[in-house]
Amino acid sequence: MTETILEPDLPIIDPHHHLWDLRPLLPALAEVDHPFIQTLRCAPYYNFDSLLDDTRTGHNIIGTVFMECGAFYDARRPAELKVVGEVEYVNGVAAQGASGLYGQFAPCAGIVGHADLQRGEKAGEVLDALIEAGNGRFRGIRHQAAWDADAEVLGPPFHAPEGLLRQDDFRKGFAELGKRGLTFDAWVLEPQLGDVIELARSFPDQPICLDHCGTPIGIASYRGKLDENFERWRAGIRELAKCENVVVKLGGLGMATCGLPEEGPEAGCESETLARLWRPYIETCIEAFGPERAMFESNFPVDRWGATYPVLWNAFKHLTADASDDEKAALYAGSAASFYGIEHLLETA
Repeated sequence: MTETILEPDLPIIDPHHHLWDLRPLLPALAEVDHPFIQTLRCAPYYNFDSLLDDTRTGHNIIGTVFMECGAFYDARRPAELKVVGEVEYVNGVAAQGASGLYGQFAPCAGIVGHADLQRGEKAGEVLDALIEAGNGRFRGIRHQAAWDADAEVLGPPFHAPEGLLRQDDFRKGFAELGKRGLTFDAWVLEPQLGDVIELARSFPDQPICLDHCGTPIGIASYRGKLDENFERWRAGIRELAKCENVVVKLGGLGMATCGLPEEGPEAGCESETLARLWRPYIETCIEAFGPERAMFESNFPVDRWGATYPVLWNAFKHLTADASDDEKAALYAGSAASFYGIEHLLETA
């Protein structure tokens, strides 16, 4: 779908996207009929060229933050250090972008990798290796904790244990982040918001980012229950926002998991339609956290389920049409730059 780009000069830092090659995995998933797998089949290979194609569609994307996705692990390393391969690969993409051949665009200016925090204090060794591999770009980790009693919500790719964020071993590993000044991205589902609240209260000095508005669920046994569960979600968001060490990413609502829209991939919805679907969640998050602790994200290519890249950012801009210039500056770039320590991107914006 082609739309006129809204506010094309507004500087944007996209703080959440992936790079991967899932083509070798797809044969094993050929018989899996799950919306998330359908999304992956539409974008099985998303590399630097793919990112360039999306970020050059009219919006002023000045830089990005890569988010771990289990890609390009180093098969030669010991099991706990295989994750270093992902950061090495992404740092290469960042270096390619830093060459200046692609203008002022700074892809992967910040890198969020993965380390198994369930290893407790031993996770520190992996964190140190990730920091070294990042060559000054490594910012933190995401250890995804999304879980639901209904296995159909997430489908085959995700198998986080129940209550991961509450486990003693995990929290010992989590403490290693603060020793190194690293951030933590928390991906949970809406019924799990209480786990993030408890974690944030237990580690009040640890910077935490809640991904995807806390991931409202509109799939499987939750289908048709978004309205029914909205007040529970909103109460969780408001309570979490009381933790000053937490920020929130505004996005992820185009995932199949959310059912906003139910159709996909690339459902063909206009940006104004998406804005209407997403408004209650985005406005609640901004009201609770404030623009200085909230940042719009693409979550690409996963959110391709609901929108193309230019349409997605147009939807966000519809939602902030009445915001002040300062509020927009924070929501689209400033908050991300501050949280991930990439303020230098704003100097040339």
